[in-house]
Amino acid sequence: MYLVARQGALLRFSQHRRVPRGELDRHFRSYDKSITTLVPSYAEEPAVVRKTLWSVALQEFTNLHVVLLVDDDPYPEDPEVLAKLEKTRGLALEIQQSLEHPLRMAHDSRVLFERQREAGASPAQILATTIAAYEAAAVWLEEMATAEKIDDHVDEFFVDSVIMGLARELRLTLLALNAAAAQNDSPHSDRLEEFHLRLERIFSVRMHTFERKKYANLSQAVNKAMNLNAYISLMGQKWLVDNRGDVEVLRAVSPTQETTDMDQVLDIPDSEYLLTLDADSLLLRDYCLRLVYFLESEENSRVAVTQTPYSSFRGAPTRIERLAGATTDIQHILHQGKTLYDATFWVGANAVIRKQALVDICQTTTVGGYEIHTYIQDRTVIEDTESSIDLGTHGWTLSNYPERLSYSATPPDFGSLVVQRRRWANGGLLILPKFGRQIGERKRRNERIRLREVLLRVNYMASIAWASLGLIFLLAYPYDGRLLSPLIFVAALPYFIAMGSDLRDCGHRFSDVFRIYGFNLILLPVNMAGVLKSTEQAFTGEKIPFVRTPKVRNRTASPGFYVAIPYLIVFFSIFTLWRDFQDRNWGNVAFAALNTVLALYAIRAYIGFKNSIVDMALGLVNWLFVPPKKAKDATVSYPVATPENTDWSTLLYQGDRRLDRDLRGTDDRRKRIGVK
Repeated sequence: MYLVARQGALLRFSQHRRVPRGELDRHFRSYDKSITTLVPSYAEEPAVVRKTLWSVALQEFTNLHVVLLVDDDPYPEDPEVLAKLEKTRGLALEIQQSLEHPLRMAHDSRVLFERQREAGASPAQILATTIAAYEAAAVWLEEMATAEKIDDHVDEFFVDSVIMGLARELRLTLLALNAAAAQNDSPHSDRLEEFHLRLERIFSVRMHTFERKKYANLSQAVNKAMNLNAYISLMGQKWLVDNRGDVEVLRAVSPTQETTDMDQVLDIPDSEYLLTLDADSLLLRDYCLRLVYFLESEENSRVAVTQTPYSSFRGAPTRIERLAGATTDIQHILHQGKTLYDATFWVGANAVIRKQALVDICQTTTVGGYEIHTYIQDRTVIEDTESSIDLGTHGWTLSNYPERLSYSATPPDFGSLVVQRRRWANGGLLILPKFGRQIGERKRRNERIRLREVLLRVNYMASIAWASLGLIFLLAYPYDGRLLSPLIFVAALPYFIAMGSDLRDCGHRFSDVFRIYGFNLILLPVNMAGVLKSTEQAFTGEKIPFVRTPKVRNRTASPGFYVAIPYLIVFFSIFTLWRDFQDRNWGNVAFAALNTVLALYAIRAYIGFKNSIVDMALGLVNWLFVPPKKAKDATVSYPVATPENTDWSTLLYQGDRRLDRDLRGTDDRRKRIGVK
């Protein structure tokens, strides 16, 4: 499947032709459609979110609306947590205000250009106005880049590729305009107008922050999918913030309804397109422009989701981050190949989505008396994979754009990598039956279903399960030459050679193919834990909470179990080597020696001997430690309910909540409203 997807990627890369800049300017000259960017954020560092928001705010798009979906507890008691939350809340306004100056300069330049053109000014004068506008915009971006603080490789990428990348592109246009002026020539006035409109597109953006957990009638499920769903369900409508006792709810405002307090009204505009972007991802300057142009081509009218699967940031300081980035870059290639065979999967870090497609797959349920709309399924923690299947069932397709236009962070240590890869390994098996139903539905519509599409999709969803089980078998079963032929290893050579070549093309080393093998050895318990969790979920039907990948500068401790198993693999490989050496089973000796060396190298390079000892010791202590039960404080007393201290509005709205004592915050609310 690797070789099939790789071949498809090579074909697509060879056939791809980059859309010329002039064609993009022509298409978006009088463009009136809009795109809403949703950036879900939970417990993220404000500095990380800030870079993501800036990379979106500088996207060249006319009607661009950026919404930061903060999913933290809106009323934290910890002062440090509250300070961090307030800083995150202020990012949207801070960026909006920073862009007012360059936007005003671009707008004034266009107004001057229009006046000059109407007054019949010479082409040289009009061209000079355009040159001055581009010079001012480039200087503003360069000054911003100079003022940025660079602490790590992500900051360096943000400055060099996001801010300065845009500045260099403006400088390139400036070079062409100066050359035209030096040759006593000038582009047509309509073309110059497109240049001015482009500057306004770059610096014009509407930015807001939204917190769904403030409102009781929105889903409170702890996962990224429902954070997105909550906001999507509100789009295209005005909502009145209705205070009902100790909670707030959103009530739809009818077109004829008059509201006196506009501060209590949320006007959430609709959009033809959505861009979902993780809070640790960065987009290059023309991501929205090129992908929306792609969606609006006639042959792509049924494409629901398009994206450029994210790549890794270069220059990572740790070995494990560099290697995790190498596997990410390889996946970018494979996802491009899947598109050739109609086997595209939505990879959730970034994607441009046709909103109508999400409306088609929407499901509505009632929770606690409120209607909850689900566009992106949250049954598994790989919600983008399940939604890909849902879209295909409803006749939509997906496509990967064959350029590298988006980048995302990779875990910097083994502890955070465990969180990420355990989440990735969970859910694929649960989605497989839904894919079977999709095939049946497409057959009823007489759609063509190619075998390679089926194989690639099944491999994507289930390969972690069977690859992990197969690796356990290879490590544990005492086979000999009668069972395992040397031709098996020869048959695997094209795979390893192709992967090594792809790694080198992506800027990594050919020898990283061996490091990835050792990397997969120590990730074996993580992958198996995800597979077992999927099996458990299939029987219980429970949803798995979305666990955020930690993004901290300090090391994240790994669960002791996931650190101990790689050592067991090393010890068992050494035992296998000794046993097969005694039996003169030289093929197995070589295989066991390879596993020993690469697993030991992976432990040293990606976990660290000292860190692994600390993590295993902590895991043992946490397993043995039983926290003492808190003694009931007999002196605690609740205020006596009287007409003067009773919150009557909460009582009228909530009614009898004695059955809800297990809900978080119920007791605190009872104290606050004066009820025993």
